[in-house]
Amino acid sequence: MNKEFNKWWDEDDLTTEGNNFVDGTPAYWAWEGWCAAVKAEREACAKVCDEADKDSDWPTAANCAATIRARSNT
Repeated sequence: MNKEFNKWWDEDDLTTEGNNFVDGTPAYWAWEGWCAAVKAEREACAKVCDEADKDSDWPTAANCAATIRARSNT
C-alpha cells in the first residue's frame, strides 16, 4: 500500500456526512475509500499548482492543467 492509503487507514479520517451505507459493509468502505482517494488527488493537484505558481516562467493555468492531466500517464 502507498503512504497516503496507510495514513488514511491509520488515522480514521472518515467522512462526516454523505455515507449512507451501513457501517462496516463493503459498500461503506468503498465509499470511504473513494472519498479518501478524491481528497488525496485534490491535494496532489493543488501541489502541482503550488509548484507552477513558484515558477514565474510558466503561463500558470495552461501548464498547471497540462501537468495535472499528465499525472494519469505516470
